[in-house]
Amino acid sequence: MQKGVLHLLVGPNGSGKSTLLRIVAGLLSPSFGQVEYEGVARSRIREAIGLVSHELLTYGELTVEENLRLGSGLYAAGEQDVEQAMNRFGLGAVRDRMVSKLSRGQRQRVSLARALLHRPSLVLLDEPTTGLDEQGVAAIVRVVRQEVASERVVIVVTHDPSYFDIRERQIWRLEKGRWA
Repeated sequence: MQKGVLHLLVGPNGSGKSTLLRIVAGLLSPSFGQVEYEGVARSRIREAIGLVSHELLTYGELTVEENLRLGSGLYAAGEQDVEQAMNRFGLGAVRDRMVSKLSRGQRQRVSLARALLHRPSLVLLDEPTTGLDEQGVAAIVRVVRQEVASERVVIVVTHDPSYFDIRERQIWRLEKGRWA
């Protein structure tokens, strides 16, 4: 998949979109074959991946700042990266709040900030607009545009590709685990 192009995975519920994303991320093993990114086996590319799963990968009992610091430790990102992420995603006002006390949109921003903290070259987003209001969707689309413009490989699983009206995009359709 090309850098600087938004790759949208679409298809009906149960078609395998999220499963494919989990395989690419290295969270599941494929039944056969292998996944490579830039010629490297997926088992060795964790630091290249930024993942926002449908189930937000944040810790509710930690504050926003603690969640980002935990993420920075996993990916060798520094203090400056945490502060930049706070600013980029508008999290400064809630930095000391427990993630479990945040709205869905705020939790989504924390998850995005954590996933993109280390500037991954492969960005994987699973239904990033689920449960968001208009303002939240617009924020997600803005981030996706920025990541595509930064020449990253961006793959988004979505039921509504119309949200992502980006000139450089390719739509991939899955049905029953196969390309349609």
